[in-house]
Amino acid sequence: MRKRIAILGSTGSIGTQTLEVISQNPEHFEVEALTANNNIGLLIEQAKRFRPNVVVISNSCHYDQLKDALKDEPVKVYAGREALQQVVQMSTIDIVVTAMVGYSGLIPTCNAIKAGKHIALANKETMVVAGEIINRLAIENRVNIYPVDSEHSAIFQCLVGEFNNEIEKIYLTASGGPFRGYTIEQLAQVTRADALKHPNWDMGPKITIDSATLMNKGFEVIEAKWLFGLKPEQIEVIVHPQSIIHSIVQFCDGSMKAQMGLPDMKLPIQYALNFPERLSSAFPRFSFLDYPMLTFEQPNTKNFRNLALAFEALNQGGNMPCILNAANEVVVQAFLTEKISFLQMPEIIELAMEKASFTKNPNLEDYVQTDKEVRIITSSIVKNWLIHKN
Repeated sequence: MRKRIAILGSTGSIGTQTLEVISQNPEHFEVEALTANNNIGLLIEQAKRFRPNVVVISNSCHYDQLKDALKDEPVKVYAGREALQQVVQMSTIDIVVTAMVGYSGLIPTCNAIKAGKHIALANKETMVVAGEIINRLAIENRVNIYPVDSEHSAIFQCLVGEFNNEIEKIYLTASGGPFRGYTIEQLAQVTRADALKHPNWDMGPKITIDSATLMNKGFEVIEAKWLFGLKPEQIEVIVHPQSIIHSIVQFCDGSMKAQMGLPDMKLPIQYALNFPERLSSAFPRFSFLDYPMLTFEQPNTKNFRNLALAFEALNQGGNMPCILNAANEVVVQAFLTEKISFLQMPEIIELAMEKASFTKNPNLEDYVQTDKEVRIITSSIVKNWLIHKN
């Protein structure tokens, strides 16, 4: 039987690549549901090509256009955030790919798990914000979470057959982003256009900026803690500019396993969708002769403060990672709209972490309230900085 896939965020980078994987393996997968936020044109195109059972547009303003465009297709059309949160509970879905960006993926992911759906997790913010709750729900509902991030997929692949063996440490590799080696003076001159040029990966704007600031790597550190049951001191970040080794596991006997390959998100997507079996693919193959030198270096957490802030949030625990995420979403948007500079992003995040209400043992409603509070706090800081600048 073909696995029936729901893709939350089908018009984004991970969503479109997931559809590529599905189209290349029609005997294994079929599309059951597609959701998007605003990209109505691409969603219509996807719906006509893949003919899912259901499509959902979160922004209700686009409902009439979507409904009219698909009136001759055998596709049910819904709109609004509530519809998005409900569609993941459909009995006809086998796997939910959470490819939404940011905090918005939390509640739909929780609902999917409660409905017993296995998760192909690309939305790292879900684990950053509420990893403990997600893990508990997954255990209670006997749901598997398959990581899609290349680094966490690499760790997951290295651990197959090793689940009873003690992990000493994991190494999450980072490309270093477009500004690896930059001085503070150089970073002060970085523009929006500069930050959107990632050297190795093709991603959406928000994740690309997070990669440039190393916040993406910080989020991956927090996500790894929950996915693999690790302590902060067991997680190390190492810069690997070639992005060939996607991450490494070191075991208690000192031996290490690394997962390698060319930087292509379709490989971890396909692995997550069809685990535990690997499917043949036409993906480009890695050649050692094309990469005669693989290099590694320590990340510069002084110049790239966001990575240090992520470790601080992880060590403090409670709702602090949620605070970190909400503040980051606000400052990234402010940077993308050229309201603040590259170096102001970590400064504002740190201020928000100091001002926000800390909760040691939060529940889901606490996370929801924390997210709302921190967005208000961070937006106010950005506004005050703009007033001061002008």
